[in-house]
Amino acid sequence: MDFLKNYDIILASNSPRRKELLTGLDIPYRVCVLPDIDESYPDTLRGEEIPLYISRQKAAAHAGLLDEHTLLITADTIVWLGERVYGKPHDKAEARAMLHDLSGQTHTVITGVTLLSRQKSLSFATSTEVSFAPLTDEEIDYYVEKYAPLDKAGAYGIQEWIGYVGVTGIRGSYYNVMGLPIQRLYQELKKFQTPSPATDGHTSTDAR
Repeated sequence: MDFLKNYDIILASNSPRRKELLTGLDIPYRVCVLPDIDESYPDTLRGEEIPLYISRQKAAAHAGLLDEHTLLITADTIVWLGERVYGKPHDKAEARAMLHDLSGQTHTVITGVTLLSRQKSLSFATSTEVSFAPLTDEEIDYYVEKYAPLDKAGAYGIQEWIGYVGVTGIRGSYYNVMGLPIQRLYQELKKFQTPSPATDGHTSTDAR
């Protein structure tokens, strides 16, 4: 896209879903992810505050890579249900437990995104409500054993088998559930390249 032609865009994420979605915008970018970034957060944070905080932490960790023409994109996604956060499960047992909790419930998927250059930064969060039908133990076991739930918040990928058989409805961005609210990101990128010092450090939310 011409409006970003002066930027060297870095996606600081190894997520195959985020790479797929950003590639779909036909925007040239490269991936660079520093190892061992601290993704912990204060336990006083709730809901969208958590992925916003972590996306900013990721951006701060990569800030040393930026030159005058770099635009960095970082993101973090969580599942939020009943005042509890569900990140990536550590093992299959935890993945099964997460899916049992989500079974028959409506939860919220929240992605926090930070855009950072040497001139300014912008963070925003997008929320999507996802409803699941009741899942049997057999269905949960099948998904956990056949697919790769350990690299996904809430232990599921909506674009996979579990989404086909389990998701009864969504309210908001489907792509946000995959890990990147790509339409919102596109709009924010268009605004980001326009000089507007008043937006430095700006945070906004989108619960559609």
